[in-house]
Amino acid sequence: MKNWHKLLISLLLPQLAGALGAFFTISAVQGWYTTIQKPSFNPPNWIFGPMWTLLYILMGIACYLIWKSNHPAKKPLLSLYFVQLALNACWSPAFFGAQSPLLGLVIILPLWILILLCVIRFRKVSLWASYLMLPYLLWVGFASVLNFSIFWLN
Repeated sequence: MKNWHKLLISLLLPQLAGALGAFFTISAVQGWYTTIQKPSFNPPNWIFGPMWTLLYILMGIACYLIWKSNHPAKKPLLSLYFVQLALNACWSPAFFGAQSPLLGLVIILPLWILILLCVIRFRKVSLWASYLMLPYLLWVGFASVLNFSIFWLN
């Protein structure tokens, strides 16, 4: 497969995961989410779309850097990446779709651990891939605290 195909697929897959999340998020943000208690540090709703779009682009580039390499650890690293991406895709249906901050926590905490493992293990193949995953790790860390706070307040 040509590298530009790998890049295109790598960029597209996280955006598809985001689109799935948006499907569950948009209606809940205008309904259920407005009725629950949120902490004082809850960001405005408009920030989430641009932030996730940027994070998905960075994740896609990181995936591409791993995928195009000839490193023997490439396949297990891509498996790790796709497992975390699948968990990422499950969070919005759990939190917003099921209207369950508890279920969101059950998903987001292992997700954060898998992202951390990506950051650590990607370094073996590409330092840049590891660095590109750091903003995602930080954002999901923040989202975990936010998710827990919403669970606690409700």
